[in-house]
Amino acid sequence: MRHDVGLLVGLLGQVLTEYGADGLLDDVERLRGLTIEALGDPDGEALRSAEELVESFTTERAEEVARAFTCYFLLANLAEEQQRIRALRARDGQVPLEEQEPSESVAAAFTHLAGEVGRDEAERRLRELRFHPVLTAHPTEARRNAVSASIRRIGDLLDERNDPRLGAGARDRTTRRLLAEIDNLWRTAQLRVASPSPLDEVRNALAVFDSSFSSVFAAAYRRMDDWLQGEARGTRPPLAPSFIRLGSWIGGDRDGNPNVTAQVTRAAVGQAADRVLAELAERTRRVGTALTPDERFATASAELTALWNRQRQLSDELTDAAAAHSPNEPHRQVLLAVAGRLDATRARDADLSYARPDELLADLAVVQDSLAAAGDVRAAYGELQELIWQVETFGFHLAELEVRQHSKVHSQTLQWLADPESVERMAVPGEEVLETFRAIAAVQQRYGVDAARRYIVSFTTSAQNLADVYTLAEHALGSAEDAPVLDVVPLFETYQDLQNAPRILEEMLEIPAVQRRLEATGRRLEIMLGYSDSAKDVGPVAATLALYEAQERIAAWAQRHGILLTQFHGRGGALGRGGGPANRAILAQPPHSVDLRFKVTEQGEVISARYGHPEIALRHIEQVAAATLMASAPSTEQRNARAAERFADLAARMDAVSRERFDGLVGADGFAPWFAQVTPQDEVGLLAIGSRPAKRGLSVESLEDLRAIPWNFAWSQARINLTGWYGLGSALEAVGDTDLLRSAYAEWPLFRALIDNIEMSLAKTDRRIAERYLALGDRDDLAALVLEELDLTTKWVLAITEQDRLLQDHRVLGRAVELRNPYVDALSLLQLRALRTLRSEDAGSLDDAELDDQRDLLLLTLKGVAAGLQNTG
Repeated sequence: MRHDVGLLVGLLGQVLTEYGADGLLDDVERLRGLTIEALGDPDGEALRSAEELVESFTTERAEEVARAFTCYFLLANLAEEQQRIRALRARDGQVPLEEQEPSESVAAAFTHLAGEVGRDEAERRLRELRFHPVLTAHPTEARRNAVSASIRRIGDLLDERNDPRLGAGARDRTTRRLLAEIDNLWRTAQLRVASPSPLDEVRNALAVFDSSFSSVFAAAYRRMDDWLQGEARGTRPPLAPSFIRLGSWIGGDRDGNPNVTAQVTRAAVGQAADRVLAELAERTRRVGTALTPDERFATASAELTALWNRQRQLSDELTDAAAAHSPNEPHRQVLLAVAGRLDATRARDADLSYARPDELLADLAVVQDSLAAAGDVRAAYGELQELIWQVETFGFHLAELEVRQHSKVHSQTLQWLADPESVERMAVPGEEVLETFRAIAAVQQRYGVDAARRYIVSFTTSAQNLADVYTLAEHALGSAEDAPVLDVVPLFETYQDLQNAPRILEEMLEIPAVQRRLEATGRRLEIMLGYSDSAKDVGPVAATLALYEAQERIAAWAQRHGILLTQFHGRGGALGRGGGPANRAILAQPPHSVDLRFKVTEQGEVISARYGHPEIALRHIEQVAAATLMASAPSTEQRNARAAERFADLAARMDAVSRERFDGLVGADGFAPWFAQVTPQDEVGLLAIGSRPAKRGLSVESLEDLRAIPWNFAWSQARINLTGWYGLGSALEAVGDTDLLRSAYAEWPLFRALIDNIEMSLAKTDRRIAERYLALGDRDDLAALVLEELDLTTKWVLAITEQDRLLQDHRVLGRAVELRNPYVDALSLLQLRALRTLRSEDAGSLDDAELDDQRDLLLLTLKGVAAGLQNTG
């Protein structure tokens, strides 16, 4: 990896020299040298010299230097990703099963589980396994698509150059192409001119399907099945289930986003369906073309012959073409005709279309059974099985679109229906709300109920909020019979709503529409937990504990009522929004709160990091599947239950003190405008990274007006990361018992995950830089609160983990953060320069061009710091 970084940065230096900006590379190197020197300079002289250098730059030079450091991070991130891929390739199949952590591989998890509950029960649980990632369009991916595409091309070239089979001449040619691509990256604008539309966001998500999802999910099933089957792999019916279902809010989430309309929702489903039908048709044709066994060596079953005859009745033209290309190859003929029918389904040809995915699966099962009966088991359970897994996973819709809307919008719409004169007070036009339900009905009629049946109600505070949705659906379509099938999902977001969740769910059971859905689904129900607003409400510590308690109480409620519950986790990438390793989070949940079903939001940079490269995506899926299996192991459930009981008093003390400390800061008079003054919060809203507005209102006089993403984004940009740790130090100080806290760290998975996540957040915090941001405000009292809590939290985290410095026991991770920080410091100093200008009393005397230049510099540094920290909101 060091070699790759050296190569890429060296080529970047050559590009900067050739660019023609006199002295640019020298300025970059001087600033880099000073920020590195500053790390070992307790007097701060080097950092002050770096500030003076930054202040001496012209605005144009400052922008060039910011671009250079941003490009550096993009290339360094790529080198780290390439190293991860190399490590995964080297590890694949090389680590003995007995040395694998049960939460790291499905094989180890299954073996461990079978040892506790028996193989038959372990296989039953495996069949019940479900992982449901849900893509959201929340704006946390700071990179432009053009930049991401350039980075992918550089990655491909780097991979090619590192191929040991490459000769010297070919390596030189690849280096030349790398230089050209890095030159292209340098000259590509980092900032978007305009925000993406919701349909742009749909297209971005479909690009991930093309590059990763379409192949990785089936590869995950195959990997699992090969291990379960052992020597019989590929010759028997699969033991691995198609356990992944993909969800999406993109084009469906209209909470606070006026750009998402009913028309957008229909178009979003249509584009996804078109993409997956094209993929299924192409893959079916590819499998069919390769399926060339002659009738003499793989005799067609009676069922296959009957299927062929039905296909001939549908279309002589289609079957004649298949027969002409495949004489005496009946299985190939049938599959080619199936591919033709998928083409017709995509083209909406009613005579040839499949009405539902079940019809397609039935035809594929006939081909598979016929091959198996003829003894051609490797063809039956090879690529054909992977095609079947794809259909089971994606259906004809690719991703299950979920609609989300704020509870207040529904109540306002009902008021409008009762009193049309109330229209002026509405957040969303009532007719648009009703049109959404009509769009859902149309989608279900065209693509099936599973294409769009979940309706999530943000800020659910009562069961009436859920009943309102069913009432509006019936009104929109004219009757309950014509209304779309809906599973209305309550989203509990605030601290108070989490406390009230069991009561609200109890009342929810009294709603007749809910009772009908429970009967139709075998008593399956879904609820959603919001991590972002609960953390913004009471702080990261109290929110973590409240979420655990809510899951515990909700799981107990579901067991009492015989309900198969899915708890949907609305996590973000930042630690203040529930971020962190997914497998560790799963294993820290209360007993029966997972129950073999893990559903979670994936957004922005998290989608890129987890699913952008197929091999990394495969590893992530395996870890999540393994942890979800392990969460059901009696040993895991007993450990979590015992720890929660033993440390209940500790949790109560931490909850009370951390909430009081957090409220003392964010509840202080004038906090919201002070926060906007000492962080680039306002400017974060100017980044054209999503179709959704950054604020719920027009001001930030109250934090309720500010969305959780810019709240986290702004604190991370100021190198404070307050949302990930504030309140913990005071809570631990109040407990004061180091031995007790170390015991909790060793025995209580929830506490360990909390401390480890906060340690990472602290490692990305820089007190020296943070002081400079806090000095932008005029509230020394609030700045002192932040710095005191930072010092206190750091002290206690080090004491609990028994380390001298943060991430000391995480050698690779700690070294990576340590190496990155001085380069991030350079960008932070450039950002501070722009902020001081924009926040100064003299800002009013600047003309529009000068203000635009300062904002552009600031926005460039936002992108660069995000790349350096590998995190936004």
